[in-house]
Amino acid sequence: MKILVVGSGAREHAIARALTTDTTSHEVLVAPGNPGTARIAANVPVDPLDPRAVAALAVQHEVDLVVVGPEAPLVAGVADAVRAAGVPCFGPDAAAARLEGSKAFAKDVMASAEVPTAMAYVCTTLEEVAEALDAFGAPYVVKDDGLAAGKGVVVTEDREAALDHARACLSRAATPGGDRPAVVIEEFLDGPEVSVFCVCDGTDAVALAPAQDFKRLGDGDAGPNTGGMGAYSPLPWAPEGLVEEVMERVARPVVREMARRGTPFTGVLYVGLALTSRGLRVIEFNARFGDPETQVVLARLASSLAQLLHAAATGRLADVPPPRWREESAVTVVLASHGYPGVPRSGDLVEGVAAAEELPGVHVLQAGCATDTDGALVSAGGRVLSVVGVGADQEEARTRAYAGIEQITLAGSQHRTDIAQVRA
Repeated sequence: MKILVVGSGAREHAIARALTTDTTSHEVLVAPGNPGTARIAANVPVDPLDPRAVAALAVQHEVDLVVVGPEAPLVAGVADAVRAAGVPCFGPDAAAARLEGSKAFAKDVMASAEVPTAMAYVCTTLEEVAEALDAFGAPYVVKDDGLAAGKGVVVTEDREAALDHARACLSRAATPGGDRPAVVIEEFLDGPEVSVFCVCDGTDAVALAPAQDFKRLGDGDAGPNTGGMGAYSPLPWAPEGLVEEVMERVARPVVREMARRGTPFTGVLYVGLALTSRGLRVIEFNARFGDPETQVVLARLASSLAQLLHAAATGRLADVPPPRWREESAVTVVLASHGYPGVPRSGDLVEGVAAAEELPGVHVLQAGCATDTDGALVSAGGRVLSVVGVGADQEEARTRAYAGIEQITLAGSQHRTDIAQVRA
């Protein structure tokens, strides 16, 4: 197959890597890609937020499948345009992508599908926010209703900090459709968090291996929320039957509800869970592969990713065997630039990637990277790269990932030292 991957981050690098090392040979294009994807696939320029441009690119290159990586192009309607051009697309249309684009919408879907989740209030004024905060008490959980690149959530014991975050969210302009900005105030959920990716074809779903990511910037879960500073898979401590419970209580009911509403969901339903003292609860949905969990999940995939995604995009999940997994563990550690997650610094030299990849069981996935006028690799974003270690068990994978991190230099860089050592 000829496959077009839309995006430029480490997630898209991981997807491209999995496709180019698939059980069958495929021609892979990445739009717009990054210096890392250029080493294994063909980068092609495009504005990923321009649906017509992405669709035209897919037609021009006569691709058999488009895989949309990030959430913003999905919400912008890229999948709609690609399908309208007659090309199979793995990713929900704009209406279905509201499961990530609006937390209030996701709560409504969960309520209709009877999915277990946190109690919540949707607020459009600070007065409503204050009442909701008082109703739940600390710790306060405040979520931006819209897209925020994984950084729109504040969990704090400080009521004023919660109000400040809500105020910032509500100060955004109304949507093009005229909807007022909103925030979601939730009850705090105790227990470890788990990410489960469910590949959906509009009528059914199949789960990938669970993973756990580490959202906060610093060791011991200190500092602000980020887009994710590391992840690992499998989860030896996960309760038996977790995936089956997620499928029966969450994924399939949501797929049925979305179909009932006339907006069938095709793509990845990312289920973010808390395993609370009262049982499984959904924290959030995303409408695409998560980053950095994709880096470890796909590192363990033994069966064909291309076959699975094409079957989902064409409504034929039932025709392909379930995913198979390697016994090895995988750990990824994110190297972030100076200033992340606030105002990241760009243009710093990144060295040592080749040395890291010479180590056994280590590969590097680029994200916020670019090449300067001399062809040198430099930082160009907040999360610069992910180092993935694969080993016989979690400890070996972790040791290899950190050995890779030690080979790489980036002025002012940040990374956590406790990935896969404690539960996030």
